[in-house]
Amino acid sequence: MQPLPSPPSYTPPSVRQSKPSPLYQMVLPMQAKNQHDLTSDSLLHSSKLRPREPPILRPPRRTKPIVWCGAVLCMMFSLLLIFFGVATLTIFIAVQPRTPVFDTPAASLGAIYLTSPEFVNGDITFLANFSNPNRKLSVRFEYLYVELYFSESLIASQVLQPFGLSPGQARFVSIRMLSNMVHVPPTLAMELRNQEQRNRVVYNIKGTFRVRVNLGLVHYSYWMHGKCQLEMTSPPNGILVSRSCRTKK
Repeated sequence: MQPLPSPPSYTPPSVRQSKPSPLYQMVLPMQAKNQHDLTSDSLLHSSKLRPREPPILRPPRRTKPIVWCGAVLCMMFSLLLIFFGVATLTIFIAVQPRTPVFDTPAASLGAIYLTSPEFVNGDITFLANFSNPNRKLSVRFEYLYVELYFSESLIASQVLQPFGLSPGQARFVSIRMLSNMVHVPPTLAMELRNQEQRNRVVYNIKGTFRVRVNLGLVHYSYWMHGKCQLEMTSPPNGILVSRSCRTKK
């Protein structure tokens, strides 16, 4: 006869380990998070309600007298600049300054001869007219430089003495230009010979002038340029046939 099996061991319900359910595991973190948010909001609200301490203000510094003097001087200088600017503009509008005029009303051609196919000699004299068309402004030519060209080749130049012109005044200056063994390209030497044979020789006169305009205590300077094209008969008694002059700043 076989022995009977031993009965299974019995564990009371109070001793059994309880395992939390999945729903409980989801609810517990959410509660903790909500509690943390409530704590943060309460701290933030309490910090907002706490009165801020007033900032510490430094006493204003006293401006030094040298700063006030510099400001006053700058203001006076600005006012003077504005005054002189308005006064100069008013004078210019009232006076309406005009540029002096450079012209050549007469000229004579004394000689042209070629010592070789590339060297030119010549003698030309012309009368330069400098006029001041302004009625209230006097001008002074501080620098005068005159050049004589055949085509685009410089063959003579001269510096004139400075002079002044009263309002509405004109001055005539006789200028003699001598060319001595001046080298030119062979094509220009041939063209000069052909013009002499046709009894029509064309020269160009260019002038560079430094002009100063005076109106009482007000004065200013600028550069002026004059250009004249002269058509003359052949030497030795060449005379001026026609001219074309213009003056510009």
